[in-house]
Amino acid sequence: MTKPPRKPSQPLLGDVDAPIRSRARRRRDPAQSQLLLDPMPARIEPCLALLKSRPPKGPQWTFEVKWDGYRLAVHIEPSGVRILTRGGHDWTERFPAILAEAKRVPVSTAILDGEAVVLDAQGRSDFGMLQQSLGGRGGKRTSRDAIFMAFDLLYFDGHDITGTELVSRRHLLEGLVPPGGEEAIRLSEEIDADGEKLLRIACEHGLEGIIAKDRNSPYRSGRLGDWVKIKCVQSDGFAIIGYEKSTASFGGIGRLLLAARKGNDLVFVGGVGTGFNERSAGELRQQMDELIVGKPAVDIGRKRNAVFVRPKLVAEIEYRAWTHDGKLRHASYKGLRDPADHSDLYEV
Repeated sequence: MTKPPRKPSQPLLGDVDAPIRSRARRRRDPAQSQLLLDPMPARIEPCLALLKSRPPKGPQWTFEVKWDGYRLAVHIEPSGVRILTRGGHDWTERFPAILAEAKRVPVSTAILDGEAVVLDAQGRSDFGMLQQSLGGRGGKRTSRDAIFMAFDLLYFDGHDITGTELVSRRHLLEGLVPPGGEEAIRLSEEIDADGEKLLRIACEHGLEGIIAKDRNSPYRSGRLGDWVKIKCVQSDGFAIIGYEKSTASFGGIGRLLLAARKGNDLVFVGGVGTGFNERSAGELRQQMDELIVGKPAVDIGRKRNAVFVRPKLVAEIEYRAWTHDGKLRHASYKGLRDPADHSDLYEV
């Protein structure tokens, strides 16, 4: 890896001429007291982006496209490759193209953080296409269309580098996944631009939004503000608590009834009646009809022709804004989130 960092940064782990050492994450075997390697973690909780309405300003922020897919971690070891979802589920066999490409990455051990996506004809990530390639929610098909957009490197050649600043992690990542590739593992490239201008261009091209990341931040699990997401159109997960019947709509679904989390409870946030096609509505109706209950999980007021279900299904919903009384405005159904994706419900 001879490519220098784009901008000057602190050395990765001290003197560049000294052997690379890093702090052990657990006690080492005394018989291997001279071993200068960190144990490879079985799993690292992902760093999550905090939703903001506008891009942050300042020279410490770098930007990327926001990808709409499944968050994955690709673990590369001499014994093989594991592909884990955000919730820690092993989906290695469901992404054969990503698996095959991971075996060709020029490294002995590594953990790559990124997003599995399926791209449309314009090169935009399409969550619905990804779900279809996997057989829908709860489907067991393998996806040969999915590619992995890598945007961070957490473990590299025997060393835990989560405590290192992003600019150095990215430098190492680009040595493994060069920019401009067309393989099943590709680099989510950084874009040096004004955040407001970049967001406007992203929205004009029909992208979901952008991600801003603090160049100097270590990799910290959770939603702590080191990464920020700014969306062109809001899109979040909401619990399905029922539906209104209609003889004129696909699957007989006139409108889904939705709820968000408020503390430890759920609260009604309105409904959505667009975004379905014949196939998605039919599959959704079949799953809802297996969850029918006699009364709604939350107070929804008086609804005609309503069928209530246990809040086990999480729908991804696009929406433009909120009404003054806390209901979704201009909502559209995108698909069901898989439980293995460990998606959070929107919190009001």
